[in-house]
Order: sequence, then structure tokens, then C-alpha cells
Amino acid sequence: MLTRKIKLWDINAHITCRLCSGYLIDATTVTECLHTFCRSCLVKYLEENNTCPTCRIVIHQSHPLQYIGHDRTMQDIVYKLVPGLQEAEMRKQREFYHKLGLEVPGDIKGETCSAKQHLDSHRNGETKADDSSNKEAAEEKQEEDGDYHRSDEQVSICLECNSSKLRGLKRKWIRCSAQATVLHLKKFIAKKLNLSSFNEIV
Repeated sequence: MLTRKIKLWDINAHITCRLCSGYLIDATTVTECLHTFCRSCLVKYLEENNTCPTCRIVIHQSHPLQYIGHDRTMQDIVYKLVPGLQEAEMRKQREFYHKLGLEVPGDIKGETCSAKQHLDSHRNGETKADDSSNKEAAEEKQEEDGDYHRSDEQVSICLECNSSKLRGLKRKWIRCSAQATVLHLKKFIAKKLNLSSFNEIV
């Protein structure tokens, strides 16, 4: 199988923030148009504007900050594509809190440890076969606690019919956890439509 090397420069436009021209940090996406920016850049921009910096679509007339969401997938992609970016960002954040004499938040400590473990495992050529099972166990425990991912970052998803023969939904917006997958959505829709199997949904 032929492989083709792609230079980072060729994909920079897809992993950089239009507002600061740097690589995406704490990637945050506008739910209306799916354009992505650094969270701090976008929040600062929306203090005086209510449109997307890229396409100028109105996000919301009065509360645009409620219609943006953390994009974990995009941030993971950026960190994997740009060598040393995650470690450098975590170091900057730790230095910032130390300079102010504040305790480093737990999520930053956790991300730092995760990044170190990720690098160590790749350097040693190791893979963890039980990662998926650990993740499933964690999800099950969270559901048992009765939270059902309500405390997660939330995203809004619009369900549109791709056929003119079908009548559009009255309620076509779903608000769910940012961790929800396409499979979760298919199962949800199948249940709402009383379908015998979610595989009937295309």
C-alpha cells in the first residue's frame, strides 16, 4: 500500500485559530456553523460580537456564548499532529498558576499526567489493551451514580431530513453530552421512532 507524506504546513489552515493565527488551544466550535477557534479567543471576540468570525453567521442575538462548545476531538487531533504542543501548553498553564500563587487545577494536572503517559507508551512501543474496558467501566459507573453525563460539556445537534418525501421534525434539535457518538444518536432516534433496530437508520 502506497503512503504519502503530508507536510504540517499543508493542513495548518484546518488546525489553527482564525482569530490568533496560532494552533488551536482548548478548541471550541460554534454549534451553528461548526467553525472552530481557541476558546479564549472566541469568548473574548463574542464579548462584543454575536457572529461567527469566519462566516459571519449570527450565532445568537443576545447569548452567543451559550451556542459554542468544547471540541475534544479537534483538540486531540491538533495535539497529535503538532509535536510538543500539549506539553508546552500544560507547562504554560502551570507556570501561570504558580506565578499567581494559586493551586494548579486538577484537570490541568490530569491532562499533564495523561500526556506524559501517552508519550511514554509510544516511546516504549507499548499499547494498553484494557483502555476500552476501563472506559466502559467508567461510563457504567457514572450512569449508576445517576448523572447520565449531564455534567459533561453539552452540544446541540440538528436532525435534518435528506429526503423531500419525508416531513421535517417539529423538534429537530437534540442537546446531549459532547462525548455522545453517532451510535448513541442512532439508538436514541430508533427508540423515539419505535424502530426494531437502530441499523434501520442511515
